[in-house]
Amino acid sequence: MTMDYTARQNDDVSILDLTGRLSLGEAVAFGPGSGLILSDTVKDLAKKGKKSILLNLAGVTYVDSSGVGQLVGAMTSARNQGVALKLLRPNAKVLELLKMSKLHTVFDIFEDEASAIASFKRGAVAGG
Repeated sequence: MTMDYTARQNDDVSILDLTGRLSLGEAVAFGPGSGLILSDTVKDLAKKGKKSILLNLAGVTYVDSSGVGQLVGAMTSARNQGVALKLLRPNAKVLELLKMSKLHTVFDIFEDEASAIASFKRGAVAGG
């Protein structure tokens, strides 16, 4: 299964529902040569005035090191654009990878969409 996403809006929060494999080896995965680069998607949303982005990882079945790189790149782009970026519902394997790489300390990670959306209203811009 390749990577795909749908975008939706909930109040002032842009939600990207990601599905598939976040991996460089996938034909349409986010990454070089795919036409779908996560950090560029974040930049495009920022240009449209979207300052709160939630990446819903519930449909992501696999993440490799290049996928982690895409998440880090998205966070860097978000911070450079003054955008708050948070993660929602990573599966156990993805969460384990984030913990192993210590990235769980960089990203705000939520299991509940309503809590994640509410956290943006509290004004937190960076992970923690």
